[in-house]
Amino acid sequence: MYVKKFLPCIYLKNGSAVTSDEDDTIIEADAYSLAMKFCRDLADGIIIYDLSEGMGDEAHDEALKVIRAICGDSEVPIYASGNIKRLEDVKKLIYAGCSKVILDYDKEVNILLTSAASGRFGRDKVYAAVSFPQTLNTQVESLDRSLLIGTDTNYHSGDDKDTGSVADLAVKYCSGVLLKNIHALDVIEGDVDLPIIVSAKDLAFNKIIEFLKKDSVAGVTGNVISLNSSEISSIKDICTENGIIVRRLESKIKWSDLKKGPNDLIPVIIQDYKNNEVLMLAYMNEEAFLNTLSTGLMTYYSRSREEQWVKGETSGHYQYVKSLTADCDKDTILAKVSQVGVACHTGARSCFFNEITGSEDVDESNPLMVFEKVYDVIKDRKIHPKEGSYTNYLLDKGIDKILKKVGEEATETIIAAKNHSNQETVYEISDLLYHLMVLMAEKDISWEEVTKELAGR
Repeated sequence: MYVKKFLPCIYLKNGSAVTSDEDDTIIEADAYSLAMKFCRDLADGIIIYDLSEGMGDEAHDEALKVIRAICGDSEVPIYASGNIKRLEDVKKLIYAGCSKVILDYDKEVNILLTSAASGRFGRDKVYAAVSFPQTLNTQVESLDRSLLIGTDTNYHSGDDKDTGSVADLAVKYCSGVLLKNIHALDVIEGDVDLPIIVSAKDLAFNKIIEFLKKDSVAGVTGNVISLNSSEISSIKDICTENGIIVRRLESKIKWSDLKKGPNDLIPVIIQDYKNNEVLMLAYMNEEAFLNTLSTGLMTYYSRSREEQWVKGETSGHYQYVKSLTADCDKDTILAKVSQVGVACHTGARSCFFNEITGSEDVDESNPLMVFEKVYDVIKDRKIHPKEGSYTNYLLDKGIDKILKKVGEEATETIIAAKNHSNQETVYEISDLLYHLMVLMAEKDISWEEVTKELAGR
């Protein structure tokens, strides 16, 4: 049985979330804000349908910008579908940060793109969307391959050797199926041995549990989830009571096992999970501790106001839990979080900025911190040019000069490595990384974007 997922969806049109692909009534003017709400509502992922097809390249590019922004800040995986006509469209969605691209099997060209998309980006990145079970019985060799002309798919390098049914193609090249017609579930279950996400737009919210009990169903999506996203936490409680496995935080240590201080409180040190920066110190009582576990959002007890508070509730600077760890005496909690915005009420990233004293011998060789520090200097040069700066020389010359230097440094790195000189290779790699960072600054690409992509490989 799969860990069941709740995936609200966004029908994206002109930057807004509309009712469906057949009804462009706006339900939220800012699709990005709606996606962030879904994250806070304990969604396990978000499905975005790009409805820009037929609206021109400019509308498509604007949709990709919104999707990229959502992917950059979302705490959950983003699945994307719609307006896919060629492999380049799949690539753009993957490069925007989408965890999975859903190929709509109501469009024959999407079926034909399956093997190419899987081969280029990996089977785990590809889902198939099906409305009608009979589509799965269609023979692949009977499909109109002329639809692939102009799709920039290297199809004839071997993809045309695929035979059998569309169901065989999906099982071979996809990691799951989105079933758009819930009434077809009983038919499709025996045809594809893949996790099935059911679009339950015609299903009453209180009927969801019945479908989640089916072994083949991996999750539920559709407006029934989107319009009731604030109830996801409650229905996950019901799932747990019914023996259905869902994604949520489970504590291995009971509140009663922790050693509390005055007023039954325990101090919590909050740390950025990406770079281990200490952000703040706060306190929890039992209610705040349990609320943190149930919502995934850091919740504290204010000693001055004598009340519970969710970090970010007023400022929008939420903290999403990545891990909670008790110290050796179980009298302090270390929370590693994904911080939205800043942690301090003063507007500073961290509450710890009032220097008291320090040693000049502090080790500054933390790799990520070095990269960030050098990159910050390069970005500052871009905003505040400095006379005689080599960085500004490169930035002033523009992209062609920067690319030329990246190529030269890559060649010199190869030569150094071939000469079997580690010291020389280290020197050349450093030069190459510096010039790559200049390129990143020129293209407004952050280290966070790069490391996030690497982590997903």
